Amino acid sequence: MNRVWIDASDALLAVLLAPQCAACASPLSRPTRGPVCEACWTEVRCAPPAVSTTPTGSIDQWRAAGRYAGALRAIIHAFKYDGRRTLAVKLGTMMRTSGRDLLADADGVVPVPLHRWRRLIRGFNQAEDLAAHLERPIVHALRRKRATAPQTGLTAPARHRNVRDAFTLSWRLSRHARRTMLEDRIVVLIDDVRTTGATLEACAGVLKEAGAREVRALTLGLAE
Repeated sequence: MNRVWIDASDALLAVLLAPQCAACASPLSRPTRGPVCEACWTEVRCAPPAVSTTPTGSIDQWRAAGRYAGALRAIIHAFKYDGRRTLAVKLGTMMRTSGRDLLADADGVVPVPLHRWRRLIRGFNQAEDLAAHLERPIVHALRRKRATAPQTGLTAPARHRNVRDAFTLSWRLSRHARRTMLEDRIVVLIDDVRTTGATLEACAGVLKEAGAREVRALTLGLAE
């Protein structure tokens, strides 16, 4: 009976609202299943994963769930810039599967923070939404102490200069939380996309200085 009701709802919504896929703009035949069509999700699932475990600077291991291209890029844009926050469930699951070994023995996950003004404008922090679906304790260890220019379009050296000294420990991190969740612990930084790794490196440096034993990084996409 529930299946019949869902199918009827999909048919009615498709006729009355004519919703489009948030990624490819094709008509959604099953809008109750979310704002992205099955064809786009299939493309993401079938794409080869982007994986690297090579240490870089302050990051001991890092991984991206996929290449920041095609359907995945469009889905991330819909999630991040169009406010399609329900996409965090499937995207977070994708990250959890890809980064299973990075997360398995981690003491917590640390979302890369937005500056308070950018968060106010966007209404949410995409990294926090993703972290909520990784089945590890969320540690709000960092804050962005100054607004930085968007990284898009900057060269690698410019990206590193842009985020230099932009992060510090959060006021929300109590002494108890720092002692039990950060010092001598394994934490995983969470963000949506890695390009040069400048933002992740800047965050990892702060966490290492605060006593983290190991800092890993897990992102949805790898931009090249």
